Amino acid sequence: MRTPSSGSVRSLMFFLGFLLFSSFSSSCEASDSVYDTFIQCLSNHSSIVYTQSNSSYNTVLQSYIRNQRFNTSSTPKPLIIVTPTVESHVQAAILCSKNSGMQMKIRSGGHDYDGLSYISDIPFFILDMFNLREIEIDMGDETAWVKAGATLGELYYRIWEKSKLRGFPAGVCSTVGAGGHISGGGYGNMLRKYGLSIDHVVDAKIVDVNGRILDRKGMGEDLFWAIRGGGGSSFGVILGYKIKLVPVPETVTVFRVQKTLDQNATDLVYKWQLVADKIDDDLFIRVLLQPVTVNKVRTIRASFISLFLGDAARLLSVMDKDFPELGLKKEDCMEMSWIDSVLYWGNFDNGTSPEALLSRTPDSVNFLKRKSDYVQTPISKDGLEWIWKKMIEIGKTGLVFNPYGGRMSEIPSSETAFPHRAGNIYKIQYSVNWSEEGEEADKQYMTEIRRLYSYMTPFVSKSPRGAFLNYRDVDIGVTKTWSYEEGKVYGAKYFLENFERLVKVKTAVDPSNFFRNEQSIPTLN
Repeated sequence: MRTPSSGSVRSLMFFLGFLLFSSFSSSCEASDSVYDTFIQCLSNHSSIVYTQSNSSYNTVLQSYIRNQRFNTSSTPKPLIIVTPTVESHVQAAILCSKNSGMQMKIRSGGHDYDGLSYISDIPFFILDMFNLREIEIDMGDETAWVKAGATLGELYYRIWEKSKLRGFPAGVCSTVGAGGHISGGGYGNMLRKYGLSIDHVVDAKIVDVNGRILDRKGMGEDLFWAIRGGGGSSFGVILGYKIKLVPVPETVTVFRVQKTLDQNATDLVYKWQLVADKIDDDLFIRVLLQPVTVNKVRTIRASFISLFLGDAARLLSVMDKDFPELGLKKEDCMEMSWIDSVLYWGNFDNGTSPEALLSRTPDSVNFLKRKSDYVQTPISKDGLEWIWKKMIEIGKTGLVFNPYGGRMSEIPSSETAFPHRAGNIYKIQYSVNWSEEGEEADKQYMTEIRRLYSYMTPFVSKSPRGAFLNYRDVDIGVTKTWSYEEGKVYGAKYFLENFERLVKVKTAVDPSNFFRNEQSIPTLN
């Protein structure tokens, strides 16, 4: 456990006092002296504490909302936003919240698809981690300490600064916060070669329910297991992860090949299912399926988007051997450095400088909904054609097929809290974005995606129907009482057999269930 300095202890106690006054001031009459102390505390901490009367409150709140569905006038708002700049502020927020009874929500990057990191139906405050963003690269042992508030783009850039031959297997969206991403598993386009982000975590720092800062040794192996795939917010506040970097070649290759139904898309998607999880581990081919209009006719467009950890010549050899039906040609392929492939997959223009990865401002923020599934048996051509028909009939919702296999099939499902390993051919992301405001549009698009999810029931995993925690989806269940029975409804889908061990860890480290949200791990109590 890290021992705080006397200065940080004084800061911690002072900050605790301020927060306690903030929490109770609306329900208790304060004397003049208490009021004066409150104002003084507010002045001294104006850079990290935002009440609803603060002129910067809305800016801070909205800066890390990545789903416009939760940025409306009717969205529940936090009473306070705390933006810690040092670790003792996190300790203070936890201890204050325990004493005041105010619920705490923890936000690192705001990409929680259903907003559970920054909304609640009961009075709450947000512990917003974006200021804790330091990244320390040690090329001596090829590791990095990544604070929870750092973004993936910042991580990739800092690695690139140190080495052009090292990378890290994580997501393709550069503005995602590292804390939430890694704690939920962390997958990206190198998962077939290297597995998930959590498969390369060697240490971590967490603030527990008693305000203690614990590393791997201090927290013990059970809690260290749980915060690698089980989500961090059920167990404490993740301060950072120590990760092991992975080798990347000097040259990687990307391609994007698009086909519509009249260009044999159905046969190609069917064949992709047979090879995507078995092909060379250096090759990741995502399939993006979208209902589109071509020449005034509604159809499905299949986009095959790839990262290959090697040059174009070897990629073409692999494709000619295992997936010749796609007809990949040399002119379809672009060779580049790994960092440039990060920019390519992030939809930056070709030639964009890696410095663009340091931006925390996304190009746009839409209204959106996401859902997930796992496919363990190839869907027949007839089944695919039926799905295409339903997608066209429904409207706008698209599908993303992400292949598994490779390293993912070699790591036991119990190795980390993330369970979806061997036996899964690919993961599905259901995706719909819209720009229209209002309840009518929300109802329309939410109904569309739920209909498609329902239609897919015969084709996906069963008993339980699996789901990916980082594609947060409250449709699969929420808790109102934080009982074990309610938690198991969604917990078994996210964590399969690992759910029971997560409950035991939760009960041991947070028996009073202080760290909770609408889909948190319950205790046995």
